[in-house]
Amino acid sequence: MAKLTLNDLRKLRDQKQKAIEKRDPSNKDAQIIVGMGTCGIAAGAKETFNAIIDELDAKGISHVLVRQTGCMGLCHSEPTVEVIVPNMPVVIYGNVNAEVGKQIVNDHIVNKHLIDNHICDKPAMDIVR
Repeated sequence: MAKLTLNDLRKLRDQKQKAIEKRDPSNKDAQIIVGMGTCGIAAGAKETFNAIIDELDAKGISHVLVRQTGCMGLCHSEPTVEVIVPNMPVVIYGNVNAEVGKQIVNDHIVNKHLIDNHICDKPAMDIVR
């Protein structure tokens, strides 16, 4: 392994600081929450998470907090992604692969349109006990 120079270390520090800033909730008014329980990861949630981050970066969008959570109780629809945007209903999308993740950024976050064919709902409280 080659030795790191001071410039290499500075670049690495800057990259890591940018990654940390994406998870900092200050100055963010929208959220994208990816279900990363065991079932979500097995269904491809890591690829979905990365595609969402990459699309936000490509569009220069910095007002969206992207985070992960455990199982949302919709194992049959994994990967699942919850989207919270001001003045829009809170939505959970199901069967979200990398392509749909990018569509969430472009349609829901940028254009404020719901993606009807991927909308799921949380189980009713009388079912989950």
